[in-house]
Amino acid sequence: MRLARFATARGDEVRVSRGGDWLPVSGTEGPVHLTDLLRDPARARLEALLDAARETTAPAGDPLESALTISDRGDIWGAGLNYRGHSEDLNTEQPKSGPGSYLRPRNCLIDNGGQIVLPAQAGTVTAEAELGLVIGRECKDVPRDEWRSVIAGVTAVLDLTAEDVIRENPRYIPWAKGFDTFCSIGPQLVTLDEFASDELASLRVSTVRNDEVVATALVSDMKYDLGYLVEYFTAGRTFTPGTVICTGTPGAVPLRSGDTVKAVVERVGTLSHVVKG
Repeated sequence: MRLARFATARGDEVRVSRGGDWLPVSGTEGPVHLTDLLRDPARARLEALLDAARETTAPAGDPLESALTISDRGDIWGAGLNYRGHSEDLNTEQPKSGPGSYLRPRNCLIDNGGQIVLPAQAGTVTAEAELGLVIGRECKDVPRDEWRSVIAGVTAVLDLTAEDVIRENPRYIPWAKGFDTFCSIGPQLVTLDEFASDELASLRVSTVRNDEVVATALVSDMKYDLGYLVEYFTAGRTFTPGTVICTGTPGAVPLRSGDTVKAVVERVGTLSHVVKG
């Protein structure tokens, strides 16, 4: 199942796809969080609404270019230097006791298609494509082999960094990642039942600038796999529904005004943004 949010004249609208067309789902009143729709008994109701919509509602097409961010609440955690190739590009050793990590503010989020604005406070800004894990239920101390039980679904992430700041002092990570327009998450949430247990590892993640693939790798190229990341980040801390774990990137690309940058995650989604200096 795939879920996405869109801005309409009536407010935010949820659209759902299950093996076919996108359909608007009626009967959801007030603000709706996608992760809430995937929890029992809400999911059973969503399935029923989807079946009813399929009988009575015209397809809404596939308008993901204008989808709102799926990260409508929760924290945004990230794993750094998790792909072997990326750490080699940066001439940096991967951490041995666990992945590099950061927690970024929510003010940096933009919707798919939104404009990236390069801040005057940064000299070099880089963009990175990532696979994102979206937490589906409150959890803490999740064992590695039970990680799928707490994940509502996966999504694509475009992560920006003031790279020159990080190179000056690696302790500046939150500051360097917290500028407005520095993160995009979406355009859809894809539930794990769309993938067999071993299929996520075979997905390809690509950072693309001006239609050129700058960096690409399979999820299986991660040093710390998805189960490890869920165990690592939830250890000793409570994660709420909607929290996103950004799982690392195969490589970053410097941005200039006028560029178009994309995060492409195979079978999950594409985020696309124009850059303004």
